[in-house]
Amino acid sequence: MAALVCGWILSVQAQTVTVTGTVSVVRANGGTGKVSNGNGVVWLKSTTSGSGHTADRRASSGQHFRMLQQHKKFDPHVLAVPIGAVVDFPNLDPFFHNVFSLFEGKRFDLGLYEAGTSHAVTFDSPGICYIFCNIHPEMSAAVVVVDSPWYAMSNQAGQFSIPNVPPGSYLLFVWHERGKPEKPGDFPRQVTITPGNASLPTIRLIDSGDLFANHKNKYGRDYDHDKSLSPVYK
Repeated sequence: MAALVCGWILSVQAQTVTVTGTVSVVRANGGTGKVSNGNGVVWLKSTTSGSGHTADRRASSGQHFRMLQQHKKFDPHVLAVPIGAVVDFPNLDPFFHNVFSLFEGKRFDLGLYEAGTSHAVTFDSPGICYIFCNIHPEMSAAVVVVDSPWYAMSNQAGQFSIPNVPPGSYLLFVWHERGKPEKPGDFPRQVTITPGNASLPTIRLIDSGDLFANHKNKYGRDYDHDKSLSPVYK
């Protein structure tokens, strides 16, 4: 029996493919200037019934990721994680931070915590979480929580690859902090993955500007820029 199970697992693994593609963010109305194609998140959700993919989703739950606070920045700026993942937010700066999110995917407020300490958040529902610091308005990031084990992030050239995808029918989703679909109904879109067709057409998005500009603090008010009275706020 064990040999049969192992043989079945190897057979399933042998049937998977690596899905590749490119994200291209362009200026609207022929505008000029370079827009980064990096940090796009692309994921697939199976529409094939009886595919046995539920176990793959369960296996991804509880994975640990890190988003650093260093030099008044979040690193990485965009982080894609599967649903159920735990993200640690260590403070590597020599002053206080207060990480919070009031958006879909996960609402949380880690409170004020000092250098050398860390807090963690479990992202237990899918969505886009915009992350800010309540002390430093220049700090911003996004955690993209996907309900799928098949996801990837694009590099600066826009290229991405999603490994270990079983052939079948999928919905293709994409998110980019500046890029929006040309038409509202462009995504998600249906795609079929086969061993001979694992390369997706270019995902073309239109630059929509900076999503993080002029955000409010966790109380919904403008930031207090005068922190000179306390050395813990740099």
